[in-house]
Amino acid sequence: MTVKSSSSSQNEQVLKVERKYYEQEQLNTELRYSKPENNESIKSMVCSKIQPKKFFLKTFPIFVWLSHYNIKEDLFGDVIAGCTVAVMHIPQSLGYATLAKVPPVLGIYTAYIPVIMYCIFGTSRHNSMGTFAVVTIMIGKEVSTHDSYDPVVVATTLCLIVGTIQLAMYILRLGIISSLLSETLVSGFTTGAALHVLVSQLKDLFGIELKKENANFQNVYAVIELFQKLIDKKYNGLAVIISIATILLIVLNNEILKPILAKRCRVPVPIELIVVVGGTLLATYTSIIDDYKIRPIGEIPTGFPNITIPSTALMSDLLIGGFTISMVSYTVSVSMALIFAKKMSYEVDFNQELLAMGSANVVGSFLSCFPVSASLSRSTIQQTVGGRTQVASLISCAILTLVLLWCGPFFECLPKCVLSSVIVVALKGMLLQTKDFIKFYKLSHLDAVVWIGTFVTVVFIAIDIGLAVGIVLSVSCIFIRGSKPYTCLLGKIPKTDFYLDIERYKVAEEIPGIKIYHYCGSLNFASRNAFKKNLCEQIGVDLALEKKRMLKSENYEPIYLKCLILDFSALSYIDPSGVTSLIILVKEFNKLQILVFISGCSCPVYEVMKKCGLKESADGYFKFFPTVSDAVHHAQEAFVQISVITSL
Repeated sequence: MTVKSSSSSQNEQVLKVERKYYEQEQLNTELRYSKPENNESIKSMVCSKIQPKKFFLKTFPIFVWLSHYNIKEDLFGDVIAGCTVAVMHIPQSLGYATLAKVPPVLGIYTAYIPVIMYCIFGTSRHNSMGTFAVVTIMIGKEVSTHDSYDPVVVATTLCLIVGTIQLAMYILRLGIISSLLSETLVSGFTTGAALHVLVSQLKDLFGIELKKENANFQNVYAVIELFQKLIDKKYNGLAVIISIATILLIVLNNEILKPILAKRCRVPVPIELIVVVGGTLLATYTSIIDDYKIRPIGEIPTGFPNITIPSTALMSDLLIGGFTISMVSYTVSVSMALIFAKKMSYEVDFNQELLAMGSANVVGSFLSCFPVSASLSRSTIQQTVGGRTQVASLISCAILTLVLLWCGPFFECLPKCVLSSVIVVALKGMLLQTKDFIKFYKLSHLDAVVWIGTFVTVVFIAIDIGLAVGIVLSVSCIFIRGSKPYTCLLGKIPKTDFYLDIERYKVAEEIPGIKIYHYCGSLNFASRNAFKKNLCEQIGVDLALEKKRMLKSENYEPIYLKCLILDFSALSYIDPSGVTSLIILVKEFNKLQILVFISGCSCPVYEVMKKCGLKESADGYFKFFPTVSDAVHHAQEAFVQISVITSL
């Protein structure tokens, strides 16, 4: 084979390749094709020695990035990010603990102990672990469902279950399972869950007591009851005023003041902490709690949590909920990690993330914590203000130590309506994901169905059912797309060896007597009938009708088609049922005096066809070729030979 490069008169680069035409077997023989021995590779993996140092560094990534830590370049950004995130942690941890239906101090514990574990084992440099709205609302549902037990016991047991599941997935190397939760599903799910969080906070924003609803359609019942009480004027006027004032302050800061200050200062105004401290001072030095029935968040003890053993009696009842939470928290965290890793050019290990989160949850379960996840808002802030590594999270934990040891009781008078206002504004990013529906609709109607189906089920029925519906819809989309692969007829581009879709490329010309059918997808027991039907429709041949014509007429005249070339360059997989269907097709076309060639098979597909005896079983004039061009050349040569024999 020779390759020449030359320039035309118009200064266009022209590539000329001179080689002989090949059949697949001939090419394999000349180029010494051989299938790799999988058994040997497996044996070598089993017998290879484990390198202790490499294993240790892979298990404990903290020693890898700390060894490359640059104090001059990284420390300042990490200190700023750590202080900023710590300030965000305080109101969010207290608020999200109320979502989880547990004492507020558990939110601080969850933002402290599991975060240290994640810093040791995690591979994301920017994920801010701790409380997250979607996960805490799911925890709150489990706590409400098992209201005969102590909420702390339910939450910590759930934390142990979630951690154990994640560690089991790490041992089984199941990090890839997160791919079941597609971007479309995660977007629809988190948006719907954000509305759940919003509805759950309305009662505190208005100072209203609502009935506890643990059944499905909880949001519907809650909104109906809320509107009924608003109509009956059974709300707390001062709570409404405080809520409106708090929301306005945070929104004005985020939308107007923050963009202005961002040009002059890297550190954002800690508006959430300001309103929390302001609300606490207002309730402490006035009589609004007693006189106006403003509800405070309640007791916050000081000191570190005691070691407690989660309840084993509850584990079987919480297993399904724990599995759901483990999948959601892991997927959200990995999604955030991938975004930052891509932006900042570093790698994230899916399986190592399972070890990090599983360890964080298991250890946290013995220290009064509930399941953790990466927070969208805190992680974004941690990266935006200059955070470079997980040192930022360690600094945040150091600041939270002060809160645990001394500052906790200060927040006991904090009005719940202030916390609810902070949570509602923090939901903005997730609620704006409703715009994703338009994006997915434009890209694919199937993706739009997954999004809207997940979203509607989560909002109107229940979070866990919504997740299950989303997974079913996502998997169904995979099967639907697999059953409707891209197919087309190919034509030759004049003066080239390009064979392209004749519907899309108007210059492409079909070769007389030859049909080139391109199939993209897999050919298996589920798709074989659709493959045959689509093939016959594309090439315009009715096999059943041609059989009848052949039987009725002694002098059967063959149809225009002389050769069918199946371009399998995009065939990803074939099973024995698919090979059997090909054997039958080849025989049927050969009976109609139509040659059948296969071109462009990948090595694994070719090996399956060969192992299943496709060439031997076809019985007719059937061959494999490495490219469409080789197949066309041999078909044209066959036409010449047949015409010569016929003339003789």
